[in-house]
Amino acid sequence: MTLTYETLSENRSFGGTQGVYKHKSQATGTDMTFAVYLPPAAEFGKVPVLWFLGGLTTTHENAMTKAGAQEWASEYGLALIFCDTSPRGEGVPNDEAYDLGQGAGFYVDATEAPWSTHFKMWHYVAHELPELVFNNFPLDRDAQGITGHSMGGHGALTLAMTYPETYKSVSAFAPIANPSQSDWGRKQFTAYLGADESKWQAHDSTVLMRERGYPGEVLVDQGGKDQFLDLLKPETLAHAMMERRQPGVFRMQPGYDHSYFFVQTFMPEHIRWHAERL
Repeated sequence: MTLTYETLSENRSFGGTQGVYKHKSQATGTDMTFAVYLPPAAEFGKVPVLWFLGGLTTTHENAMTKAGAQEWASEYGLALIFCDTSPRGEGVPNDEAYDLGQGAGFYVDATEAPWSTHFKMWHYVAHELPELVFNNFPLDRDAQGITGHSMGGHGALTLAMTYPETYKSVSAFAPIANPSQSDWGRKQFTAYLGADESKWQAHDSTVLMRERGYPGEVLVDQGGKDQFLDLLKPETLAHAMMERRQPGVFRMQPGYDHSYFFVQTFMPEHIRWHAERL
């Protein structure tokens, strides 16, 4: 596994540094771009880490520039990591639809052609990129939290429930909550993982909540006027949390849609949530 990277940019932000970097990924077989925000506290030692996973069509850049997270990460002394949502580039398969292919990796390791060669986003996010960043930045491996928006909320919840010993805190903004029963999931899981629906269950946060839950508290915010409510299916996750008596909070926020205006509104509370647990 290569642990080298190229610096694309570094900018001062709220007393810390927002950097953007590129490296050659063995998992995806492509160049991958990611961003790391280091708060001022990182100048004095290792700091806790909050991973942010993006939604459909986004890259590392969307949340980095639109979520308003750096101010609060600086205040609470958290590092932020923004990674891409899929492999990209020449030779990487794609689809005309925005919700499949490049920009829509769904945080799974594809097993079906033509996706299986490059679309290994589960391994990339859970294993490869962490090895790179923890070996090159002043980050505390034992203090990791994870969050995300939409498809990224799906990824954050499924990763946290699969690796609770790694992710000590978890939250989500408008997650795709029940992808095995949604058009934002069934289409992609069939393409990436095949028609056997039993293979999909490990990547459905509602199923995982029913089967195992999360040992800590879970925070989920969902906009009440989200234009994609029928695809996100938040009620299924909320019901699963209640059925399991999962500690945490599921909040429907009246009047908010699916945009980054929603994300940036509640980002301070999410960062505080993670800071208190890390």
